[in-house]
Amino acid sequence: QVQLAESGGDSVQAGGSLRLSCAASSGYIFSGRCMAWFRQAPGKEREAVASIEIEGGLDLNYADSVKGRFTISRDDAKNTLYLQMNNLKPEDTAMYYCAAEGPWYCNIRTEIHRYNVWGQGTQVTVSS
Repeated sequence: QVQLAESGGDSVQAGGSLRLSCAASSGYIFSGRCMAWFRQAPGKEREAVASIEIEGGLDLNYADSVKGRFTISRDDAKNTLYLQMNNLKPEDTAMYYCAAEGPWYCNIRTEIHRYNVWGQGTQVTVSS
């Protein structure tokens, strides 16, 4: 069974940057299905932050709250999904999860249940 492992979470000050990584277990090759990053803050629902679709041509989608600050990418040679986060704000504080094996076509509103493989999460804390 595919396993995903996130890393890169940390505590930073507002304005700082972090790069999250999501590595797939050995032997698993990324498929062409959508992948995404979600986050969940205490007391809030899990929300999509960014998604990446390659089936219909590379299509990157972002939540309005992170547009212009976050960048999603994938390295198929390394079987790793990334989330570069710049100009971090206190409201970005959350547990961040990567998700894989989603539908072939997706956008930022694609429902959580459409993704079939999840990591355990990595904590990002941004102080003001």
